[in-house]
Amino acid sequence: MARITPIDRNASPELEDIFDRAEQALGFVPNSFFAMGRSPGILRAFTRLAREVIGVPGKAPLPLKRMAGHMASRAAGCMYCSAHTAETASEVDGVPPEKVAAIWEYETSPLFDDGERAVLRMAQSAGTTPNAITDEDFDEMKKHFDEDQIVELVAAVCLFGWLNRWNDTMATDLETRPLEFGQSTLAASGWVPGKHVS
Repeated sequence: MARITPIDRNASPELEDIFDRAEQALGFVPNSFFAMGRSPGILRAFTRLAREVIGVPGKAPLPLKRMAGHMASRAAGCMYCSAHTAETASEVDGVPPEKVAAIWEYETSPLFDDGERAVLRMAQSAGTTPNAITDEDFDEMKKHFDEDQIVELVAAVCLFGWLNRWNDTMATDLETRPLEFGQSTLAASGWVPGKHVS
């Protein structure tokens, strides 16, 4: 159950542009936005960063950025963000659900290529505490991606690092779609909603 009372969307018309953009992109407004909305400047700054990192096309493939965010979130233990990133990767970016479900087997699953494995290894290592990234991890990524793409992929991991801390600390309630996706697609790999359901 959420630890902070979220703002009422109808009582916050000054933030409607943010809520409307989220709804257009995702089909719903994340509950985390309604808690962040208690400090409109934080919400606006966060959404500007999120737009640049995962909201517009860049040099790195957006589905791979979402999978990196998912892996980092799972490694960090944030069930809210891992449900969101998995559902969005599949439903918005077209990553097959079976590939999302197999993400923990990325090292051996034929569903992943060597470039994806390098990124997911980086995301898993970066999502742990302490950070476990090695020079060899970067050398492997450089075989598949240029440095501009690597910056975008690391930025996706870092964005979700912030969200992992936010949502786990706030015990943000999961919305219906990500919750159902987590239960149907991620549960076999150990995903549980935990504190993110009332």
